[in-house]
Amino acid sequence: MLRAFEKHAKWRNEGVDGPNTTGVFPVRLGQHRHGGSDACVALKKRSVAVVDGLKRMELELQDGRTLEVLVAGSSGMPLVFHYGTPCGAVPYTPLFEAASRRGLQTVVYSRPGYAGSTAKPGRSVADAAADVAHILDALDASKFATVGWSGGGPHALACAALLPDRCVAAATIASVAPYNVEELDWLAGMGPENIEEFSAAARGETALTAYLEAAAVPLANVQGSDVAAALGGLVSDIDKAALTGDFAEFAAATFRAGVSKGIAGWRDDDLAFVRNWGFNLAAVRSPIDVWHGGQDRLVGYAHGVWLAKHIPGARAHLGPSEGHLSLLAVGNLSRIVDDLLEISKDRPVATR
Repeated sequence: MLRAFEKHAKWRNEGVDGPNTTGVFPVRLGQHRHGGSDACVALKKRSVAVVDGLKRMELELQDGRTLEVLVAGSSGMPLVFHYGTPCGAVPYTPLFEAASRRGLQTVVYSRPGYAGSTAKPGRSVADAAADVAHILDALDASKFATVGWSGGGPHALACAALLPDRCVAAATIASVAPYNVEELDWLAGMGPENIEEFSAAARGETALTAYLEAAAVPLANVQGSDVAAALGGLVSDIDKAALTGDFAEFAAATFRAGVSKGIAGWRDDDLAFVRNWGFNLAAVRSPIDVWHGGQDRLVGYAHGVWLAKHIPGARAHLGPSEGHLSLLAVGNLSRIVDDLLEISKDRPVATR
């Protein structure tokens, strides 16, 4: 489906209210119509292609970067879903269908440095909020809900913290917690590959780059049937059982997309995780769901426990028998989206 999507895409350029022959899309954060971040980076141009009901957008920003965005659905509040690390904006039909049945459109995007999104060296976790605000403006959306899986979890939390007037609710699924905080042994429960990876990240960019360049090689052409073997000691038995069919193919597609342009996005994600995230979790006021499994070897169970304890009012869904991948498998998606919408009812956001 992804190859067909790329092959048959036809692009058009649009301004904020439709076709714009000037190519200028003058919406600024801090000045856009729906409120949000104080950053002042303007959207310059929006290119759109629609294939098989999915909309692919390329957003050109005034700072010279491009954001690659995939949108499923043409109406409803956006559900901004942050994929894990490494990743790229690829379709995941069960997610799109679960959102659509609840009147939502789904938005996924490639973080800077991944696939079609320009790298932003030195980016922080907090920087995700400004990029998401650009995406919402391009969709003319005043509010949104957000979910972050694995390495996407911190970025969903950044959106909840830094776009409080727009974010109605957020959820993390198997998310990492902040690095070097009290009451958390950050590497505990992780498989050997992630202990090595994040130990390299803690040593700095040079050590991490060397590690990731080698780690990316088997992911470049990985197929669904290969994912469990490629992850090695990072997958528990329940996660191996989840890696079948469409979900295995989706996982493989995200990995391929995530390393398709090199390791810049993966490197910058990892470095951002072990540095200051750029916002205070204790200041989050949006409703938050925290999902984590006790059989998670990619991100230890203690991360979910820590997040549930330290995010004000967070609702914990800590399942001792779940893994890292099993939480995102088809059977759990409806429950996660339903819970997200349930907690969002407690936080009304004014519409235009």
